[in-house]
Amino acid sequence: MEFVKMHGLGNDFVFLDHFSVAAEVDYPKLAKQLCHRHFGIGGDGLVVILPSKIADARMRIINSDGSEPEMCGNGIRCFARYVYDQGIVLHNPMRVETLAGVLTVGLNFQGNQVQGARVDMGEPILRADLIPVLGQGEPVVGQALEMSGETFLYTAVSMGNPHCVIFVEDYATLDFERLGPALEKHRLFPRKTNVEFIQINSPQEITMKVWERGAGPTLACGTGACASVVAAVLNNKTERAVTVHLAGGDLFIEWGLDNHVYMTGPATYVFKGEWLETLV
Repeated sequence: MEFVKMHGLGNDFVFLDHFSVAAEVDYPKLAKQLCHRHFGIGGDGLVVILPSKIADARMRIINSDGSEPEMCGNGIRCFARYVYDQGIVLHNPMRVETLAGVLTVGLNFQGNQVQGARVDMGEPILRADLIPVLGQGEPVVGQALEMSGETFLYTAVSMGNPHCVIFVEDYATLDFERLGPALEKHRLFPRKTNVEFIQINSPQEITMKVWERGAGPTLACGTGACASVVAAVLNNKTERAVTVHLAGGDLFIEWGLDNHVYMTGPATYVFKGEWLETLV
């Protein structure tokens, strides 16, 4: 089985091109095997390229634990570069079907080579029942969340998948490895949540540390960066165009006056190969 490894700012994925392959595959089971960093290829998730009846191509992403999120911002940039480079989709911009809907992706070029993409991530979802979060009000901004005797102020946003954004002063005192998984599974979030801890650097810059639902700590999260900028604007902490600094690099996020969030960032190949072991 042939595969390609790609990453967006260190958020890495195993890609399977099944656009023209008719196969019965248990992708969640396969993701856990291929994404294992010691016994597999290694990755935060498995991305499968499939045909679509409503868009140019369909993206399925499966987390390393076998769960299937609605969307992945870093994954969709890599997806768009791959399908263009392979001649699957020959026009730019392109439309990609995801569980969060059909998104428009415009490729960025340096000379004749694709370097990254600008993705129209759509409108942020701020209704509590649609995020979903068991919070009060619309939007759910700066509300108190209690856990293990501690109280945190959080803002809930969905970019097709749920996010809990918490602003912090100092990462040095943040118990990230304990708080990340605990907040992911907090009772306020019926479908679990991604968790972003945000430092405000200036009205145009923030720094983000993320615990991803189903994947744990990652070097970058595109939907998380989008949700964090929306949360920062709602809390009057930044302007609407912000550079987000992540462990793997930077994303540029714009919350436009059309209420759409636009994400710009790189998409990078790592290697291609062939899986030789029997799939179990």
